[in-house]
Amino acid sequence: MNAPVLLTLAHIVLVLGMPFLLIGVINRTKSWWAARKGPGLLQSFHDLRRLLRKRPVVSHTTTPLFRASAWAVLACGLLAMGFAPMLGQFAPLSFAHDFVAMAYTLGLARLVQMLAAMDVGSPFEGMGAAREAMFGAFAEPALFLLLGTLSAATGLSSFSDLLGHLHHTPYYALIVAPLALALLILLQTEAARVPVDDPQTHLELTMIHEVMILDHSGPDLAAMQYAAGLKLTLYCGLIATLLNPFDPLVAPVAAIATSIGLMLAVAVVVGCFESLMARLPLKWVTGYVWVAGWLTLVAAAVVGVTGGGL
Repeated sequence: MNAPVLLTLAHIVLVLGMPFLLIGVINRTKSWWAARKGPGLLQSFHDLRRLLRKRPVVSHTTTPLFRASAWAVLACGLLAMGFAPMLGQFAPLSFAHDFVAMAYTLGLARLVQMLAAMDVGSPFEGMGAAREAMFGAFAEPALFLLLGTLSAATGLSSFSDLLGHLHHTPYYALIVAPLALALLILLQTEAARVPVDDPQTHLELTMIHEVMILDHSGPDLAAMQYAAGLKLTLYCGLIATLLNPFDPLVAPVAAIATSIGLMLAVAVVVGCFESLMARLPLKWVTGYVWVAGWLTLVAAAVVGVTGGGL
């Protein structure tokens, strides 16, 4: 089996199974800090399977947009995963400036989710949609600044080449730390994790993601939860690729094993954050998201001073 075929199969397996495993590792890490046994690593898979067997309950005030929204968000998540290089310098869907397509696909998923939240006519879900729009407006510029920094550093245009070739630049050691930290903050923001959001809270006044899906149930809720897991997996994969020194086209087995190990390590870090930090007050979240932008700005300044390009 040649390397591209092996990497494509590994990518598909990671997309399908890693969301459950990452959430399980995060929950087990939090349980370890609390001196509890905690749920099994695949508990989220069993929860999703249980939701798929339930009959959805839909409000009479909703339009067909609401029923279609969960599956549209899931489809956008799966499409975005095709652009994401999670195994190093490889992505199943790769072309020039494909990172723009990935960012706009994630933006479309955000828009559909916000419209569905407002479609039910609930003031709480509308409040969550407003928060999602506000924090997304700060997260997306930080993501594009990060991608622009990678493009200036490597002189390349496809997402897999941006991250894969970054290791060969002379200033990789100077910018890897701020870029990794920026991606971690974007992960916490986009995947609704502490300290930006708390996926286990039940207080509508402090929710962001969870309050937007209060009216989803059954298979629709399963689709929304799996799409959220995909976004978590995407950012864990980007951090893993940023740190993975192996070329997947030369050493595919080593690249795959290293990426999986790094993604699990990122999940442990996220679990430690959620165990040692409280959720930030909403008025502080914007400043926290801005930190990702400042970190990428530091990396961009380093690239600009050193000249950029290969």
